[in-house]
Amino acid sequence: MNTSQVIAKYLAAAGIRHVFGYPGDPNIELMEAMRREGLDFVLARREGTAGFMAEAYGQITGRPGVCLSTLGPGSSNLVNAVATAFLDRVPMLAISGQIESKRAPVFTHQVLDHNRLFAPISKWTAQIQPNTVATIMRKALRVAMAERPGSVHITTGADVVGAEASDDTILLPPLRPTVEVVQIFAADGVVADPAKRLAAARRPVIVAGISAQRAEASAALKRLAETAGLPVVIAPMAKGLLPEDHAAYAGTLDMACNGFMWEFLKTADLILAVGFDAVELIKPWQPTAPVIHIDSTPNTDQVYPAEIEIVGHIPAILDALAGAFKGQAKWSDAEIARHRKALMDIYYSGRVAGKLNPTDVIDVVRKAASRDTVVSTDVGSHKFLVGQGWTTYAPRGVLMTNGLSSMGYALPAAIAAKHIDRERNVICFTGDGGLAMVQGELRLAASLKLSMLVVVFCDNSLNRIELKQMARQYPSWGTLIDPTDMAKLGQSMGCDGVDVDSARDLERVIAGGPAADRPLVVGAKIDPAQYAAQF
Repeated sequence: MNTSQVIAKYLAAAGIRHVFGYPGDPNIELMEAMRREGLDFVLARREGTAGFMAEAYGQITGRPGVCLSTLGPGSSNLVNAVATAFLDRVPMLAISGQIESKRAPVFTHQVLDHNRLFAPISKWTAQIQPNTVATIMRKALRVAMAERPGSVHITTGADVVGAEASDDTILLPPLRPTVEVVQIFAADGVVADPAKRLAAARRPVIVAGISAQRAEASAALKRLAETAGLPVVIAPMAKGLLPEDHAAYAGTLDMACNGFMWEFLKTADLILAVGFDAVELIKPWQPTAPVIHIDSTPNTDQVYPAEIEIVGHIPAILDALAGAFKGQAKWSDAEIARHRKALMDIYYSGRVAGKLNPTDVIDVVRKAASRDTVVSTDVGSHKFLVGQGWTTYAPRGVLMTNGLSSMGYALPAAIAAKHIDRERNVICFTGDGGLAMVQGELRLAASLKLSMLVVVFCDNSLNRIELKQMARQYPSWGTLIDPTDMAKLGQSMGCDGVDVDSARDLERVIAGGPAADRPLVVGAKIDPAQYAAQF
């Protein structure tokens, strides 16, 4: 086999069926090897969006998403996506071409030092050689999947991709643990028995996040919450880890109504941080209550202090705590329900009568969508409302970037989600600013015949920044966007398109749904006044 065939066979052996990219000359041999291996290649409209598609693939499947670029500007265009997967804790293999090895040290045209470029924003970088290709692929897969998962960047030289491989054994490393050993760490003088600490607490609260989602801890989290009567606050990228119609669900952290949510956490006298990754925190950690850290990795970030750390298999730890718990529920369902009602009252504040409010858009779409709908949301003011207000019933029901929080993510993510599961209902929420960065991908969605809904919050501004200008009594300067006719934009890209400015019109359009063979782009002309009340 040549080196490209070894790479392709490793991807297939790992269960990876899709590759997203924008190829160039150094990729031709690798592209052919992937084709012969039966992999599906999705030609994105630029490398950065291909990377976002690969991230969404990793978020949905748990396997590394793969993106491909050529050398020079192709590789530098991948930077944002590689960094996003790195901070969002999503496994990714990013593969970039390069010129021939003999020219690389002295030639300058389109030559970038990939190791220096990607080392700060990935878990590992490596250059493929014929005598190391299998070993590098094994390590790349292992590093990308190891806790905490993230991106790995691989360079393939033009003289290497077609060369005969002397290192060609296809042998997958173990990618997931089969036996977990639990370790408990405790500060000096602290009682290291988490069950006793939980029993002694009067108002304990769980804060759960993406590590718990990766560990498939949903059922165990639900059992502990029900057994001990614990309210559960969810981090944004883990929405659906506990169904949001469950009696223990207490809201999403650091989205809309974030002040109210932090005040709620300040009332706790013990916090169980269950797979909660501080990379998602937008506000600094505020509670003063002692924290028990429950995760697959130690609390090395120290963004929040933890007196006790329980490191190991999260579902097993939660089941052990539930099994050891005796006594009455710490919170009643009625108390948690009152908290949720107060949260929703704040969420709907600032609505303008007779206008299409951002929360109206979310409510109308949610009412028409099935429980198992997958939603992607972009970065901007609408993300904070979707993050709090979109009712999610299962893990991975909402796709977002909240580690790096990169605009332009939602449309590529929705395309990947729909392409890999054509039967799943997929909806993209994006702003007019975020869509402007990636709108060419609408043509890809149409070419792939994806029956999906793209809802654009149109307020003609970079609202998050504009609000901060307003708070300082500055004019809106450098933050306004010329309006775009979303109906014409969608139609020009091979999609159906329509603009609406009322909840009634939106209901009518949503009721019809997208066609079976193309996306529907809906430009929702909102009144942004509600954002000011929220933030």
